[in-house]
Amino acid sequence: MNAQEIRATVGLALIYALRMIGMFMILPVFALYAHGLPAPASDLQIGLAIGIYGLAQAALQIPIGIASDRWGRKPVIVIGLLIFAAGSFLAGATQEIHWIIAGRILQGLGAISSAVSALLADLTRDRVRSSAMAIMGAGMGLAFLGALVAGPVVAGHIGVDGIFQLTGVLALLGIPVVLRLVPPAPRPQHSNAGVWTVLRDPQLLRLDGGILLLHALLTGLFVAAPFAIVETLGLPSEAHWEVYLPVLLLSLLPVFPLMKWAENNQGTRRLFLAAIGVLGLAMPLLAVGHRQPLALLGALLLFFMAFNLLEGMLPSLISRRAPPGQRGAALGVYGSAQFLGPMLGGALLGGVKGHWGLSAAFAAAACLPLIWLSFATGLRAPAAPAPDSGAAAPHH
Repeated sequence: MNAQEIRATVGLALIYALRMIGMFMILPVFALYAHGLPAPASDLQIGLAIGIYGLAQAALQIPIGIASDRWGRKPVIVIGLLIFAAGSFLAGATQEIHWIIAGRILQGLGAISSAVSALLADLTRDRVRSSAMAIMGAGMGLAFLGALVAGPVVAGHIGVDGIFQLTGVLALLGIPVVLRLVPPAPRPQHSNAGVWTVLRDPQLLRLDGGILLLHALLTGLFVAAPFAIVETLGLPSEAHWEVYLPVLLLSLLPVFPLMKWAENNQGTRRLFLAAIGVLGLAMPLLAVGHRQPLALLGALLLFFMAFNLLEGMLPSLISRRAPPGQRGAALGVYGSAQFLGPMLGGALLGGVKGHWGLSAAFAAAACLPLIWLSFATGLRAPAAPAPDSGAAAPHH
C-alpha cells in the first residue's frame, strides 16, 4: 500500500472502531442492567433492544449506499455518525426500556457500513483492496474482543447508561477522523440504473449470499462455542477472551501473505473457494472434537483464518464487480445481507442446540459452507488488476 491507501485504511478502520467499541461493550452487561431498571424489562424487551439495531441496519444499508453514490461518501458518513450519536445519547439518558429501544433504533438508522466500505474501495487499488478490507475487519474483531473484556469493568465505573453516552462521544470523535485523516475521495460516478441492476447480477448475488452465510456461521459459532469452552477448557465466560484473542491474532498471520499471493498470481477465485472449504473442515471438526482441547482450539483457529480471509475478500470482490456508478448500492445490498446473517445463524443454530445439543449445533453449522460452495463455484474470477507504478490514481 502507498501512503494514501494506508491513511484511508487506518482512518476508516478507526471510524469503525470508534463507532462500535461502545456498542460491543454493552453486550455482556445489558441484560442484567435492563432487568434492574425501575420498571424491569422483560426478556422479550431485552432481546428486542439488542436485536432491533441489526434490523434497522439491514433495512438502511441499501438506501444509504445509494445516497453515498449520489451525494458523496463523506457527507453521508458524517450524517450517519451524527444520527448514531443521537441514538446513543437517547439510550443513555433514560431509565425506561421503550426509550432505550427507540435509541437503539436511532443508532441503527446511522447505517454507514456500506458507505465506509465504498469509500475504502474508492481510495484503494484493486491489487491491495482485499488486504485493506481485511485490516478493517481485523480491527473490528480486536475491538470486539477488547470491548467484551472492558464492558463489565467500564460499566462498574460509569454504568451502562454511561457506556451509551460514551458511545455517542466516540461516534462524534469519528467525524474529524473522516474529514481530516481520511484522504479526499473522488466524486462517485452516480448511475440512474437503480438498485435492481445489482440485484439482478448473479455474480453479485453469489457474493451477497456468501456474506449472509459467513455471518450466520459467525453468530452460530458464538451461540455454541462458549459452551464448548466452558465444558472442555473449564474457563468461565469472563475469561473466554484468553482463548479468542490469541486465536484471532494467530489466525491473522497467514491472511495477508495469502492475499498478496492471490492478487499477484490471479489466484483470488482459488483462494476464495479454498477458504470456504476450510470453513467446511472447521465446523465438522468442532462437531466431533469439541470435547478435546486441541481439536477445539485447532478448529477455532481454522475458522478464524478462513473468516478473516473471506471478510476481506468479499467486499473487495463486490467493489470490483459492481458498475462504477453503483458501488455504494452494491455494497448496500451486501451490507443488508451481512446484518441479516446473524439473525439467521442465531435462530437456526440456537434452535438446533436447544433441541439436540452442542454437537448437533456444530453439525448443522457444517451444512452452511456446503450450501455456500454449491453456488460459489459459479463465481467468475475477477479481472486482473491493471498494472500501475505503485501509486493510487490521484483524486480530485
